[in-house]
Amino acid sequence: MAGLAAAPFVSPHALAASDPPRPENQLTPDAALDRLMRGNERYVSGKTTTKDFASTRAALAQGQNPYACLLSCADSRVGPEFCFDESRGDLFVTRVAGNYVTMDILASLEYGVGVLKAPLIMVLGHTQCGAIGAAIDAYDNHTDYPGHIQSITTELAPAVAAAKAKKPDPAALMRDVTIQNIRMNMARLASSTPMLRRAVEAGQLKVVGGLYQLKTGRVELIT
Repeated sequence: MAGLAAAPFVSPHALAASDPPRPENQLTPDAALDRLMRGNERYVSGKTTTKDFASTRAALAQGQNPYACLLSCADSRVGPEFCFDESRGDLFVTRVAGNYVTMDILASLEYGVGVLKAPLIMVLGHTQCGAIGAAIDAYDNHTDYPGHIQSITTELAPAVAAAKAKKPDPAALMRDVTIQNIRMNMARLASSTPMLRRAVEAGQLKVVGGLYQLKTGRVELIT
């Protein structure tokens, strides 16, 4: 986060008063979502925009005003900036295997919304997620994973239980759990107190879900 390591924390009011480095990133929640999905269409079709990193370096050194926040899986095959055809300064990305809310993730997203004024959060899951697969295995077979990996499967267990309660087709279980996990974390973020919930209630923030298809690169909106 710009300036946090090199200088004392700057209050949200002071940051809001400064000129943003990218005026085009000041968007409504609906416009932000539309921009994300148009970027994904370019990515899927192979018509991504040319990035000139040198030309934006000076402006971004002065601050940041991303137009969207993402809670993404840490999977190396999923790159939010790539799949939405965006550049540095456009997306405020948090990542953890299994794309679920932790206290540190929540604090980071509150910073993205409350301080940086991003109007959109997307919880971005993906197909063939190893964390989801491990959570299903742990739930079904009581598998114990080494180190701290078990903490991930424990956090994802409620999504497995909720999906299984609907008695899905076994062939669709992985997808159903992935989508259930996305929805549960969307709900958690939208209702988090006090910052995110108030922004949602005021119409200043929208929380959405996305499912990244590894085979095609397309992001399916999850409601």
